[in-house]
Parts: sequence; structure tokens; C-alpha cells
Amino acid sequence: MSNTAPTTTSSGGLALAVDLGGTKVEAALVSDQGVVLPGSRFRSPTGPERSSEQLQAAVDEAVRGALAALPADAALAGVGIGSAGPVDEEHGLVSPLNMPVWRGYPLRDRIAALVPAGTPVTLRMDGLAITLAEHWLGAAQGSDHVMGMIVSTGVGGGLILHGRTVSGPTGNAGHIGHVECGGFDDACACGGTGCLEAVASGPKTVAWARRHGFTGTTGEELAAAYAADDEVAVAAVRRSGRALGQAIAAATSLVDLEVVAIGGGFSHVTPDLFEYARQAVAERVEFGFVTKVRIVPTGLSQDGPLIGAAALVHRAHVLR
Repeated sequence: MSNTAPTTTSSGGLALAVDLGGTKVEAALVSDQGVVLPGSRFRSPTGPERSSEQLQAAVDEAVRGALAALPADAALAGVGIGSAGPVDEEHGLVSPLNMPVWRGYPLRDRIAALVPAGTPVTLRMDGLAITLAEHWLGAAQGSDHVMGMIVSTGVGGGLILHGRTVSGPTGNAGHIGHVECGGFDDACACGGTGCLEAVASGPKTVAWARRHGFTGTTGEELAAAYAADDEVAVAAVRRSGRALGQAIAAATSLVDLEVVAIGGGFSHVTPDLFEYARQAVAERVEFGFVTKVRIVPTGLSQDGPLIGAAALVHRAHVLR
């Protein structure tokens, strides 16, 4: 069975897109125009409390549901999998930080076993997949030095430089959630201190607010409190936005980005999150090549992660 992506953009055909994250796995059929086929989208819960068998059962359920929606007259062009990291791109393995029972788990091969023999199956980190989607159809169209980011249960990212993806020797390049941010001492599950994910993810921002008197438990409740000018909620969001800006400034210093497109559930807490990030970047007053970077909301709908996974098939010519 081939696990190598096609070398050119598919003409026609549908991609089976699979997005594995810290709270859910989704699968759907996506056209080469980036349109999710109606009735083909299926999701199942994941999470750190589930066993390995339960996680695989969730993946199987979502994938089989999407495959069952494949029209009789349609071709399956390939399978694209965007997974929370770390990943081992060469061997098709995943070790999502928020799913400790999966370490070096052969997700690519397990999904390949569910589709017709010979179907190409491509696995990449979810941050890289979302970057492909933003570059293809989203907020980064027309730019060739791009970081896509997900700010949700975790914080992920991916890179396109000179118009091509950059994934590194293992597939984990662009994992900005584990860049350490100066001035923060939050412990991170990866073993680091002050990692962006430990400061600015939705759950970690809510946890910080709760330690300072906030009584809510969800990002939605924090957003409502922020809109009502709750002092703790404002401080929590400002803190997360600053960390985002510091990490983006560092990444831009390193690889000279033009645009950073941010999606994910917690990115919608308030538009001010982006303003706090931009203010942190603007402090690099002597580095115009850093302050030039545009920080923008995703240009995609909630289908963005699935479109990104499908882009691993339909935009395979951009993959390095």
C-alpha cells in the first residue's frame, strides 16, 4: 500500500480529510475546490481520558462515516491526515501531547487499512495542514512566507516559506506552541517553562483566570466575562494575547514571515486578542522586518482544519 502523496494537484476526485485534535476527530470528503461534501462530515470525541482502543474506535467511526458518503460515481483521490503533534512524518506516527496513551502510534497505517488498497495516504502535523488551507483559500492567499496557527485546546502552527511547506526532518517544524515566551513561568506538559501553549491556549487561559478569582470554567464563559469588562477576564486575555505576539515576533525574527493567520476555538474569544498580539510585535521598533508581519484571523470557516487535511492531497505539489 502506498503512503506517498501524489506529486501534482488532483484533477477531480474527492479527498478523505481527517483532522485529529485534543477534543475530537473529524473526517469528511472534500473536493479539489476545497468544498466539504454535504452529509460527509463525521466527528467523534477524543481527549486525554480515553484509552488507546477508544481513540482508535473514534477515528474508525469518523473515517467510516465519511467513506460511506462517497458517491458511487466519485473517485477517492487520496487521504490527508492532519494530527496534533508531535508527529513522525516519515513513519506515519503520532504522539499528541494531550493524548498520552498514543506515543509513536501508527495512525497513518491504521487509517490506510480502512481505505481501498493503493489509495495514497499523507500525514502531517495539523498546524501545517491549516497553513496549507490558509495559503490555498484563506487569509494568507497571495503570500509565500506564512505561518498558520491554531489557538484552541492546544496551540499549533505550520510554515510555508518561498511558497513551499517546511516540515523539517521529523515533520514538526512550525510547532510554535512550544516556543518559550519571555516573562512567563507557566509549566508546560512538554517539560518546558513558559511555552506559548502553556500560557495562551484556551484551557490554560481559563485556568489562569480561575486562579485569580474567575468562577467560570469555559472559554465561552471567559469571552462573555471579557465582553462585560470583567477585570480578571480582561487581564487573562491580555496576557494570552501578549504571549501570542511575543512568540510571533520571535518566529518572524527567525524566518521573516509576511502573514500569520490564526484560527481555532479560543482565537474567537474577542478580536482584542489579536490587538494585544499586534501590540507585542510592535515593540520591536528597530526591526521593520518583524513589525511588518500581519496578524490576521483565519479566512476560513469552521471547515478550515478539514480543508487543510484535504490540501495534503489536492495541494500536494506545495509539499516539500
